[in-house]
Amino acid sequence: MRYEPCLHIVLYEPEIPPNAGNIGRTCVAIGAKMWLVEPLGFTINDYHLRRAGLDYWDELEWEVVPNWDALVAGVTAAGGRLGWFLSAHASRPYTDVTYQRGDVLVFGSESSGLPQSLKQAHADQLLTIPSRPQVRSLNLSNTAAIVAYEAVRQWHGLAGQSGVS
Repeated sequence: MRYEPCLHIVLYEPEIPPNAGNIGRTCVAIGAKMWLVEPLGFTINDYHLRRAGLDYWDELEWEVVPNWDALVAGVTAAGGRLGWFLSAHASRPYTDVTYQRGDVLVFGSESSGLPQSLKQAHADQLLTIPSRPQVRSLNLSNTAAIVAYEAVRQWHGLAGQSGVS
């Protein structure tokens, strides 16, 4: 079953297959499309990637692109709007913005986050999930789920939702 994505979730140079698999599962749950910007730290047929996504992987709208420029062209062609960039080093909380259907949420790699060039180019679009100083950052898949579900909350849910099992 293919769908018109309500959000576009971008993983910029992801490294850990279970994170990508879990984010893919979140994408299916809310009707988002997952974009993977190369290089990837795993292969798409990686056992751990598919294991984390369980049997939902066949329902996932996803695409791998070779670089940032290809991503921008792809999401623009798909009706996406470069909306928000998540960084542990931003100061604006993710709850201080209004999400729109078609927004693009960009997450950096697990070990280094977003490149400085993207953070500088999109400084007014940088968001963070506040946490205590004892924690450098949250897990990537948790971060993506938190922000994606904030967008869904703002829209008062999804059509055809069934809840948590």
